[in-house]
Amino acid sequence: MGIQQQPNLWQCGPFALKHALITLGIFAEEGTITRIAGSRSANGTDEVQLGRAARFYDCDLEMVRRHDAESARTELVRFLRRGIPVLICIYEWSHWVTVVKAESGKFILLDSREEAVLTILAWNELKSRWVYNEQDEFDEKHWEKIYDLHPVVPRFRVQTKAKFSLELARYLRRPENRALSRLWDQYLADLMTIAKPRTSLSKRVFSLGEFLRRHEQMILDQVDYWHGSINRRAAFKVLQNMHFVADTYGLVIHDEDEKRAIAGITSILALWAASNYGISPVYE
Repeated sequence: MGIQQQPNLWQCGPFALKHALITLGIFAEEGTITRIAGSRSANGTDEVQLGRAARFYDCDLEMVRRHDAESARTELVRFLRRGIPVLICIYEWSHWVTVVKAESGKFILLDSREEAVLTILAWNELKSRWVYNEQDEFDEKHWEKIYDLHPVVPRFRVQTKAKFSLELARYLRRPENRALSRLWDQYLADLMTIAKPRTSLSKRVFSLGEFLRRHEQMILDQVDYWHGSINRRAAFKVLQNMHFVADTYGLVIHDEDEKRAIAGITSILALWAASNYGISPVYE
């Protein structure tokens, strides 16, 4: 499944890793991560278990520890600027979340405990949730502040990464866009068969937004004609969701693939229409 809320109190670790992987364009189900990590309802998932699951997807879960807040912030931002998602355990090491972006003094998290999942926090808010206070073993009056961060670092060259932003996060937090969050990986998987990541070598390419400017009305007209009756506003929303996901991952269409993209997106929209509105027998 996509970017979604966890169904219980103990599966935050698998969901956090799944959300980190999807930002790297890696598809993973929380059930598979739970099984590989060996997560249990009694004690959840620790960093060793999550590291084992990350390696299954050819990634390393690194460990960085800092004892003052500003050093921790510097390390966190350093990884985020490289497009590397970072797992942290908040609320006194009781809940895993994924940090994916730092922008304008705020941090974007994927928190599976929250209904909207995508969460925006100011640094002071994140800092207060992140810190773990550990009492000294020999001096009960001394407490050590600990900030642990666990970057999810792929062992391979990632084709495409999600470019999260405050604007994107606010858009997905709206109630009317929660369905897009839940189906995020399905949209991405479909688009990856039609479009390609933009690279420094990409020439004669155009965005999905430009593609829809050229062909959106024709595709809607054809699906409406073939199907007989669709909700055009809902169909338009599906195409806009595709546009949104494609832009987030920097996916583009090559000139030579334009006709193939028309056929692919029309087919997807026709299947969506049939699944939502039913279909009469064809050539019966």
